[in-house]
Amino acid sequence: MSATTAQAPPSLESTSFSEDENPLQRLTPEQVEQLGRELDAIHEQVFADLGERDARYIRRLIRAHRQLALGGRALLVGSRAWPLWLLGTSALSLAKVLENMEIGHNVMHGQWDWMNDPDINSQSWDWDTASPAGAWRHSHNYEHHTFTNIRGKDRDLGYEIMRVDPHQRWHPIYLLQPLYNLVLMGFFEWGVALHDLNFEAVRSGEKPKQQVVAELRAIGLKARRQIVKDYIAFPALSALLAAAVGGRGPDGHSRRGRARAAARTFKATLAADFTANILRNVWAHSIIFCGHFPDGVYTFSQQEVEGETRGGWYVRQLLGAANIDGGPLFHLLAGNLSFQVEHHLFPDMPSSRYAEVAPRVRELCRRYGLPYNTGPLHRQLGSVHRTIVRLAFPGGLR
Repeated sequence: MSATTAQAPPSLESTSFSEDENPLQRLTPEQVEQLGRELDAIHEQVFADLGERDARYIRRLIRAHRQLALGGRALLVGSRAWPLWLLGTSALSLAKVLENMEIGHNVMHGQWDWMNDPDINSQSWDWDTASPAGAWRHSHNYEHHTFTNIRGKDRDLGYEIMRVDPHQRWHPIYLLQPLYNLVLMGFFEWGVALHDLNFEAVRSGEKPKQQVVAELRAIGLKARRQIVKDYIAFPALSALLAAAVGGRGPDGHSRRGRARAAARTFKATLAADFTANILRNVWAHSIIFCGHFPDGVYTFSQQEVEGETRGGWYVRQLLGAANIDGGPLFHLLAGNLSFQVEHHLFPDMPSSRYAEVAPRVRELCRRYGLPYNTGPLHRQLGSVHRTIVRLAFPGGLR
């Protein structure tokens, strides 16, 4: 996609397996570069307008998340009662979704570094998930966003365990991918943490043993912290508070009655934490897969992107991502990754601005004859799971 060549941009293959003309064939190299300049202009205009309104947004959201999490924890003190368990689990699940999607992911992308707030900074923020922050920033911010959908370079293309593109060589293990994808959905945070290790680099010896040991130690420390926090510390705190304020047995505030109340509350809170983590993981998996693997998303060979220019990089991001239609609340809970196209074009732009720039990006796509991949959640998610099932078997080009 070099601007110096007289040829049209190279042909790409679509994971939708369409035989339609590739949209890039309608663009000249000059048009590719002009598109890049127009997208640069959108980025610059938004960043020139960032200010107190944006800073208030993220600070209020962080405060709301903490209040929601605290409220959920308070409700779980009474989790022996089914209504309080349900309310507490719902509040905690919502808090974990907000923290993971709209706060943690986007803060660690550097979207709020312009504020120069040491507490809301990509280099200092850590999130409520199993992935160590530093490892995730490298595998996601650098590898994935630099080499988006380049086969053999972007390890997020199937996460090294699934065949989601027909160009990936088939292996009999993929026959099981519809099943282990369901497991991945429930334990997505742990799958991402292990994915960050880059097992291929470990096997090939590209990654030094000392680095592997250091990264395994970081994952182990983060895993221990997450397990202790969610499955020991908070259940124990709920149990102690429940025993202190409500441990009535048949004989009043007896030691036995308090012990029973504590034990039941511990188990109920542990179940609530486990449920909240599963719900957060399933939601994150669904949103992320819908942004990367539905019908109409394109992948690229390494030869096709040789000599890629800034404009070419933008076009690759446009064709390598997909959006999900929805309202403001849906977009908030999705971490605005429902605007995955805009996120890939402008990964350092505050996510709260994606809805604002999306119509301008869509209009550019219309003018340049490029597809703007978007659709409702059920359609995007349905096509993702259909692809996972279809490509579990050999072939898949048609």
